[in-house]
Amino acid sequence: MNAAVSIWRRLSLFVLVSSLCSCPCRAEDSAMENIVTEKKAEESHRQDSADLLVFILLLTLTILTIWLFKHRRFRFLHETGLAMIYGLLVGVVLRYAIHVPSDMNNVTLSCNVNASPATLLVNVSGKFYEYTLKGEISANDVDDIQDNEMLRKVTFDPEVFFNILLPPIIFHAGYSLKQRHFFRNLGSILAYAFVGTVVSCFIIGLFMYGCVMLMKQIGHMGGDFFFTDCLFFGAIVSATDPVTVLAIFNELQVDADLYALLFGESVLNDAVAVVLSSSIVAYQPEGDNTHTFEAMAMLKSFGIFLGVFSGSFALGVATGVVTALISFNFTKLRDFPLLETALFFLMSWSTFLLAEACGFTGVVAVLFCGMTQAHYTFNNLSPESQDRTKQLFELLNFLAENFIFSYMGLTLFTFHNHVFNPIFIVGAFLAVFLGRAANIYPLSFLLNLGRRNKISSNFQHMMMFAGLRGAMTFALSIRDTATYARQMMFSTTLLVVFFTVWICGGGTTQMLSCQKIRSIGPDGVERRSTKHESAWFFRIWYNFDHNYLKPILTHSGPPLNATLPACCGPLARCLTSPQAYEVCALHAHSELIIIHSSGFLVLLDFQHYHSSLQYHKILQKSFSCAELQLKKHFLLISMLKKTVVLLNIFKGSKALHLFEI
Repeated sequence: MNAAVSIWRRLSLFVLVSSLCSCPCRAEDSAMENIVTEKKAEESHRQDSADLLVFILLLTLTILTIWLFKHRRFRFLHETGLAMIYGLLVGVVLRYAIHVPSDMNNVTLSCNVNASPATLLVNVSGKFYEYTLKGEISANDVDDIQDNEMLRKVTFDPEVFFNILLPPIIFHAGYSLKQRHFFRNLGSILAYAFVGTVVSCFIIGLFMYGCVMLMKQIGHMGGDFFFTDCLFFGAIVSATDPVTVLAIFNELQVDADLYALLFGESVLNDAVAVVLSSSIVAYQPEGDNTHTFEAMAMLKSFGIFLGVFSGSFALGVATGVVTALISFNFTKLRDFPLLETALFFLMSWSTFLLAEACGFTGVVAVLFCGMTQAHYTFNNLSPESQDRTKQLFELLNFLAENFIFSYMGLTLFTFHNHVFNPIFIVGAFLAVFLGRAANIYPLSFLLNLGRRNKISSNFQHMMMFAGLRGAMTFALSIRDTATYARQMMFSTTLLVVFFTVWICGGGTTQMLSCQKIRSIGPDGVERRSTKHESAWFFRIWYNFDHNYLKPILTHSGPPLNATLPACCGPLARCLTSPQAYEVCALHAHSELIIIHSSGFLVLLDFQHYHSSLQYHKILQKSFSCAELQLKKHFLLISMLKKTVVLLNIFKGSKALHLFEI
C-alpha cells in the first residue's frame, strides 16, 4: 500500500513538473509565431508599396514621353500606346528577369479537398487559421509559387477597374461632351450606338461560333465554348474607344460633325455594350441544357436589356437633377468653392456605386449623370468650382486611362491563365473587321436618306478605321476569367486592343490625308448649326428645356412667369430664382442686340451702362462659351476661339466701334 502511494506521488510530481515546463515552451512558441507573422506582414507591406511604385513610375515615364512627343510633334503614337509599351517592358522584367527563391518547406501539397471554397478554416494544433482562395495554379507552376505570388500582387482585383478607374473616365466623357454638335447629330449617333452595336455583336458572335466549331472539328479546343460565349465576346469587343483618334482629331481640328459622330458613338456604345453583355450572361433557358436556344429566354434577356438600360438612364439623370437642385437652392454654398467642388465630386461618383448596388449598370448611370451635370449643375456652380470640376475630372480621366493601358501591357506577361489559340485570334480580327463594317456602311446609307448634311464616303471610311478597342473592352474581359472560354476571350481581347491602338491609332494622320479630310479651324467649328439642321426631337426638347427646366434647375433661362400661364404666377415666382430675374433685368435694360454675320459677334447700344465691369458681367451671363478679358477701356471677346472682336467702350456711347484683329 505504501509502495502504491509512493508511486502515485511520484507520478503526480512528474505531471506537475512537466506542465510547468511545457507552459513556458508554449508561450515561447506563441511569441515566435507572432514575430514571424509581424515580419511577414512588414514584408508584404513593402512588396505592396514597391508594386504601386512601379505603376507610379510607369505613369511618370509616360507623361515625360508624352511631353517629348508633343514638343517634337510626333503623331504616329498616342500616349495610350506609349503606356502599353512601357507596361509590356515592365511585364517582361517581372516575368523573366526577377526570380524570388521559393521555400517549399512552408508549402503543404497533401491537403485533399473535394471542392475549392472561397474561405478555408484549418485546425492546426487546436488553433484555427483562415485561408482565402487566390486562384488555380497549373501543375507546371507548383515549384514557382513565390514567383506566382509576386506576379499575383501586381494583378489587381477586376472590381478595382469598375468601381475606381472606370467612373471618372465615363463621367468625363459625358461632362465634356460638346452638346451642340452632339444633338445636331443625335439621330445618327443613336443609330450607330444602339442598332450598330447590336448588329456588330451578332455578326461577331456568329462568325466566332463558326471558328469555334472549326476548332472542335480539328481538335484545337481544350474546353467548353458555347454560342452564348461567342455572343458575349461579340458584345465586349463591340465597345469602341477611339481615344487616340479623337485626340489627333482635336489637335488637327478636324470636321466637327465627324468628331461628334465618333465621340458620341463611342460614349453611348460603351454603355450599350455593358448592358448587352450582362443581358447575354442573364440568358437562362429552362431545363438542364442552359445553352440551347429558347424564344422565351431570349425575350427575357431583351427585357432585361431594356429594363437595366432605362433604369440606369433614369437613375443617372435623377442624380444629376438632385445635384442641380442642391446647388440651386443652397446658393450660399457658392461662397465656399472647396465644399461645392467636394459635394459635386461625391454626388457624381456615388451615382456609379448607387446604380451597381441597385442592380443597374453604373457606366450608363454615370454617363448620363455627367451629361445632366454639364447641362444644369455646371451653370449653378461658382466660377472657381466650374474650373475646378473640369480640371479635376480631366486629370482623373487622364491618369485612369493611362493606368489602364499600362496595366494592359503588364497583364500580357503577368496573367497566368492565358489561352492563345491562333485560329480563334485570326477569326477574332476578321470578325471585328466585319462587325465594324456591318455597323458603319449599311447604317450610313440608311441615315443619309433622311439627313440634310450627308455622311460622306470618306467620313464613313474614317469611322470604319477609327473603331479602336480600349479600356471598356479590357475591363469587361478581365472581370471574369474563371472558365476556359473567358480566359481565351481575355487573351485575344488584349491582342485586339494592342493592334487597334498601335496600328489604327498610329495611322490616323495618314488615313486623314488619304481620305482628304481637311482641317477647318479652331475647335473643329466650320459653321454654326441652325435650328432646322438639328434633329426634330432635339428642337422640341430644346424649347421645353429652355422655357421650363432650365428656369427650375438653374439660374439661367427666362423666368417661369414669362413662359407659364398667368394663373400659375405664384408657382412661377416660387420656382424661379432671384438671380434669374436679375439676369432678365440686365438684358431688358441693356437693349442688347446680337447679330451673327460671317462669324462676327456684334453688340450694339449699351447706352444704359457706362462701366466696363458692367459690360463684362452682362456678357458673362449672355455667353457662357465666350472668353472675356477687360483691358482698361477695351473689352476683348474670344467667341469659340475663332472670332476675336475688340470693342471700344466710351462713356455714354450709344454704339460700339467694331474692329477685327
